[in-house]
Amino acid sequence: MTNPSSGEMHRTFDPTGRGYHAVYRDHQVNHCPGCGRTHWIIGRISAECAFCSTALPLAEAGMRSDTSPVIIQHKNREHAQAWAA
Repeated sequence: MTNPSSGEMHRTFDPTGRGYHAVYRDHQVNHCPGCGRTHWIIGRISAECAFCSTALPLAEAGMRSDTSPVIIQHKNREHAQAWAA
């Protein structure tokens, strides 16, 4: 096995190379890739086809500040105090 060179490991992200990416776009007619219909149940970060339940991410969801992932960091509990009464 060969190790990848540092140039291969540090490639920049190129979204044009990922191919077809289906998303739900506001203010457009969105045809379901599963059944072709246009009735959707819209949530905060995804839209679901009302007929076949195919889910698509909202194109605008990545631009909203309230949809950032929640990261919970736990402190090292090794040094935690005992709270016994």
